[in-house]
Formats: sequence, C-alpha cells, structure tokens
Amino acid sequence: MGTALDIKIKRANKVYHCGEVLSGVVVITSKDAVQHQGISLTMEGTVNLQLSAKSVGVFEAFYNSVKPMQVISSIVEMVKPGKLPSGKTEIPFEFPLQVKGNKILYETYHGVFVNIQYTLRCDMRRSLLAKDLTKTCEFIVNSPPQKAKLTSSPVDFTITPETLQNVKERASLPKFLIRGHLNSANCIITQPLTGELVVENSEAAVKSIELQLVRVETCGCAEGYARDATEIQNIQIADGDVCRGLPIPIYMVFPRLFTCPTLETTNFKVEFEVNIVVLLHDDHLITENFPLKLCRM
Repeated sequence: MGTALDIKIKRANKVYHCGEVLSGVVVITSKDAVQHQGISLTMEGTVNLQLSAKSVGVFEAFYNSVKPMQVISSIVEMVKPGKLPSGKTEIPFEFPLQVKGNKILYETYHGVFVNIQYTLRCDMRRSLLAKDLTKTCEFIVNSPPQKAKLTSSPVDFTITPETLQNVKERASLPKFLIRGHLNSANCIITQPLTGELVVENSEAAVKSIELQLVRVETCGCAEGYARDATEIQNIQIADGDVCRGLPIPIYMVFPRLFTCPTLETTNFKVEFEVNIVVLLHDDHLITENFPLKLCRM
C-alpha cells in the first residue's frame, strides 16, 4: 500500500445550505513517512451547460457563453511543504458557504444539458519521482425554502379522442373517456405528486398506464435558446385492461439530485413536467402533458 488520501465531510448526508459552514477532515494514510511539496484543498461550485447534438450547429455564438459558470470557489493551503509521519494523519478544515456579490448558490442538480455541482478537491503535491495525489468528493447544496406560501393548484383533466392534439387520423381512433385529477401542479419537492385517474370507458383494451417525469432544460444566450426535454423516470401505475370506473392512484416521489426547485436564470432554465401515458392494445399511445412547478418549503 502506498499513500492514501481521503476527504471526510462532517455531515453524513453531505447536505448544506448557503451561509452554513462546510467542515470535515482530510485523512492521509501511509505506512512510511511521506515527503510532500504542500497539501491544498479547493472548494468549487459550477454550473455546466451543454448543447444537445441537434442544437450544436444552430448556435455557434453559444459556445462563448457556455463556459462553466463558477458559483463559488475557495482554496486553502492546508499544510506547507514538509514531511508527514507514518500512519494516519487527520487535518481538519472549514469553508463558509458564502457567495460574493450577486451570485446565488443554486441547488445541486444532475441533468443532461444543465449540471450544477459542488465539489471538494484535495491535492498533495510531491517531488518529481512520486505521483501527485488527488481526491475529489461531492457535497450537496439545497436552496433555501421559499418565503411565499405555496398555493395549491389542483388540475382536473378529461381525455377523449376530441381533446387530443397532434393526431393524424382522428376517425380511426377508438372511443375512450379518461378522467382524473392531480392534487396540485405546484409541488413541494420533498413530497410526492399525487392524484387519481379513472378509465370511464374505452373501446380498445388498455395495455398499460404510466407516469413519466420529464425535465425541460433550456440553455441560451442573446442569439437564441436550445430547449430539450428528456425523461427522468417512468412509473407504471396500471397494467392490463383495468376495470372501468375504478379510481387508480397517481403517486410519484421526486428523485433526489435529478430534480431541483424550478429554476430560471438569464443563461439557463430547469423546468419539470409530468406525462400521463395510456397505451391501448392496438398500440395507440395517448399522452397528456402537465407542467409542474417544484419548490422547497
């Protein structure tokens, strides 16, 4: 075993808020004494924007404004060049999570075209013959709860062949009537999306009913915007030809890290939608889309 470097964050869940102090220890383990040229620790928060393949040619100018945006950055020299004893050495650290100027600590979010990530990186520089050691570790930032009271916005829906859009041959569609409601389109991110759905009647047999959570990421600049919708998760809520008139519960938990409170800034937007997808036996696919607003309370 050579020399091992590790970062241990004090909080087990690694979740912090703006204004708090991020603390922990850097652990260096070695069976021999270690000569080094200094140990530093870097804390960084960045927003990475990417263009989807379909938008790349359209926005040549976009590349200038697509550089990673730094939200927070701080570096400390933990140990000056010297020698560490054999065994285990622990060096404590603290970083206040304070932003400069008008910057905002956005909530951690792992998307496809928008990525908001906060990391700690420890570097141990060594002489020419020994390789430098680096260890990186992610911590999570949650945005502060919103101050305004959340207004519930229930959504009632009725799906029939007449209400569908983007239909090529409406006459060939089987007759059906599906009713239901979402308890609220304004959702608290830590609570599930709930509601119910009833298949009142359908000429064709129902094959499956699914709930699809979609992220809509918009990256842009003055020249224009690239808007891309991608699936986060898909949950089947009914299988087979369901009983007519039977209320089917809608229940979906928002996955951590892959969702965040709805976010709108000058360079990018992160929004969420849910699709109710009904697949009939003759392979007709019926989709109803509902925009959601996620927030943290």
